[in-house]
Parts: sequence; C-alpha cells; structure tokens
Amino acid sequence: MTVIESAATINQPVEKVYTFLADLNNHQQLMPENIYNWESTTDEASFTIQNMAKLAIKISSRIENKELVAIPTEKAPFEVELKWTVEDNGNGTTTATHIITADLNMMMKMLASGPLKKLADHQTERLTEVLK
Repeated sequence: MTVIESAATINQPVEKVYTFLADLNNHQQLMPENIYNWESTTDEASFTIQNMAKLAIKISSRIENKELVAIPTEKAPFEVELKWTVEDNGNGTTTATHIITADLNMMMKMLASGPLKKLADHQTERLTEVLK
C-alpha cells in the first residue's frame, strides 16, 4: 500500500473544519484546475481528473470532529481510500491531515504517486485558504 499524507494547521475550531469537510459539496473548492465535470451531494461526489480518470466517491465512515473516509463507488483504476483527520490543537486551531491510501503496483506507483502527493498537498493548502 502507498500512503500519501499532507497536513495543515487551520486557524479555526475543529468543529468548523470537520463540518466543512463532512459535506462533499465543499470539496470542489479544494480541487486543482485539472478536475472538471464535478457533481456532488453531501455524501457523494464524481469528477474527472484531466488526462487520467473519472472518479466517483462516497463517504464510507464519519467520526464526528475526528475523521472522514471516502472510497470509490465505481471501479477505480486501483484501490484507493481518501481520509481526512482533524485534531483540536487546543488553542482555537485545528490540524487537518489528508491521507490517501492506494494499492499501487510498481508501474502505477511510478505514474500516480507524484500526482497523488500533489493533489493531497493542494487540498490541504486550499483548505487553509478557504477556512481563513
């Protein structure tokens, strides 16, 4: 399994960060420009990654103010889990961590791990900007 992680400190209480992340409609604001055909509800989202694949995900588990996990609803090119964890830093700030776990063979790892890391970093960076 390939695990890609990106974390950021957000100047908002954990409840606000979790509430934002718990609604997949909000995730469009975190996506880079190479994502299009975005469609979403609170629990599901589908989108196309330019030059790669179409992906549909749904929330598979929620732990309020702690963790959110999304998995593909349709056959993906490889097994993948998208997880957000939020942790209260005790001073009105929250650490949000985006963890992408993917079952990549050696060839896919070479092709996909760079773009997946870039995606995780972009999303955590955008989260800090959107939730200023």
